[in-house]
Amino acid sequence: MMYHNFYKNKKVLVTGGVGSIGSNLVKKLLALNPAIIRVFDNNETGLFDLEQELQSEKIRTLLGDIRDKDRLNMAMDEIDIVFHTSALKHVPLCEYNPFDAVKTNVLGTQNVLESALSNEVEKVINVSTDKAVSPTNVMGATKLLAERLTISANYYSGKNHRTVFSSVRFGNVLNSRGSVIPLFKKQIMEGGPVTITDKRMTRFFMKISSASDLILNAGEIAKGREIFILKMPALRIADLAEAMIEEYAPQSGYSQDAISLKIIGKRNGEKLYEDLMAEEEAERAYERDDMFLIIPHTLSYENPLDPAIIKGFKKTKKENFSSQDAPLIDKDELKRILRELEHG
Repeated sequence: MMYHNFYKNKKVLVTGGVGSIGSNLVKKLLALNPAIIRVFDNNETGLFDLEQELQSEKIRTLLGDIRDKDRLNMAMDEIDIVFHTSALKHVPLCEYNPFDAVKTNVLGTQNVLESALSNEVEKVINVSTDKAVSPTNVMGATKLLAERLTISANYYSGKNHRTVFSSVRFGNVLNSRGSVIPLFKKQIMEGGPVTITDKRMTRFFMKISSASDLILNAGEIAKGREIFILKMPALRIADLAEAMIEEYAPQSGYSQDAISLKIIGKRNGEKLYEDLMAEEEAERAYERDDMFLIIPHTLSYENPLDPAIIKGFKKTKKENFSSQDAPLIDKDELKRILRELEHG
């Protein structure tokens, strides 16, 4: 990866550092020889477990919440790079607890951005979601606002501040906490049924390690105000459920026919399909083999903020970025991915 030398001797803070993406990011960072990694989270047990697992002198576990700006200010003292992965991510929970979703995803993000400015942090990379594109639920709306806050924070970085703010945007992360794979597997082990909301539902997806790679890549090349989006395959949730039944039912002592699918209907705020970017963003989108790059309104291909932003990217000609129209992974490929996940 191109970022190997960039993180050498850097002081890094990871918010939400014991989550699925955050902890994987911490492990990858350790191999890049940073000076220190501060793991910031409100999950006391998770912090303890990660510390015991990694046994590294470069790890500092910090108990705190991004809602607490004073705690964040202390955590960011002398930090070079912040990876902001902390968020409330469950669509139904955010739908029924909207005030808390705002406190964490919006006000918490603002605390991160303001603390980074105050502490003269070099770069902040905010982790977002494709649910922020044309949002139909509270979680997506709060993540959209978090993206906009992050991008616009660059306007506070004048001659008195050096901080660069950019975002990365993901699809569904396979096998992360709260994803459907652990749920489906549990349901299969219990003899079913496996519950899906709608047979037509499709999603972009990625592996946790791919998500971490995108974050680290963005951390190196970000110049400010960009949104980086990994190029991801898409799947039909019903195909994933069927592939998992075929794969795991025999392992659980059941025949494939014994495990049924049950349609329970869409949850509050849930979309049938997701989009990688909005129509307006697509006009400012560039791409290379592994990712898309959305540049700010004020830039163009002919007059970029910095040539390094566009280097290696070309103007994208793709017109549709919906999982409804994307090529779908078939069940055989899904089974291969499931086996790969099982073996780490």
